This record gives sequence, structure tokens and C-alpha cells, in this order.
Amino acid sequence: MPRRVSLPGAEEFFRPTQGAVPADPRAAARQDGPDAGPVGATSGRVRHDEKITIYLSGEELLGLERARLALRARHRASADRGRIVREAIAIALADLAANGEASELVRRLRA
Repeated sequence: MPRRVSLPGAEEFFRPTQGAVPADPRAAARQDGPDAGPVGATSGRVRHDEKITIYLSGEELLGLERARLALRARHRASADRGRIVREAIAIALADLAANGEASELVRRLRA
């Protein structure tokens, strides 16, 4: 008599995760415009619905990878490159919101 193993179906693997992770705090900002909503909060390790592509020089990519490895080795902070970029964006946006014309982002973009 053959044994039949019960395996989970696709609906078990791809079930909705609402409620399992906090809602994206930037959702209100997307609906109300660029100047509304909390600034500086990142989404961390959740599935993201939006995607952008950026191009980096070899030197910039190497710097990003070195930063990732330094975070892991020296600070015991494990993060992938995408998370590091999201955190850097959150820092830049918070600085822009707090300092406006005097922000580091404005200063660098005007240089």
C-alpha cells in the first residue's frame, strides 16, 4: 500500500501576509503627495510593491558592498544592499524635511 504524503498547496506558500508585518508608514505619503506623511521611516524587511533601477559606477558599487561588509563585521548589523540604500534614502529625505535649503541633499545636488 503506497503512502501518500500530504504537501501544502500553492495557497499556503503564497498566502496574504496582511497583519503579519506592520503596514508601510509611507503609504499615506504616496496618497497625499510628496510633502505629506512620515519621513525617515523605512520599511525594513518586507515585500516591496514598487521598484526602481539605478545605475552605479563600479566604484560606487564597490563602496556599497564594502559598507555592507563593514556593517556586518564591525557593527554586527546584517543588511542587504537594498536595505542599505533604503536606509540612506530615508536619512536623506528626513534631512531634507528637517533642514530644507540647508540639507546635505540640496547642497550636493547644487554642487
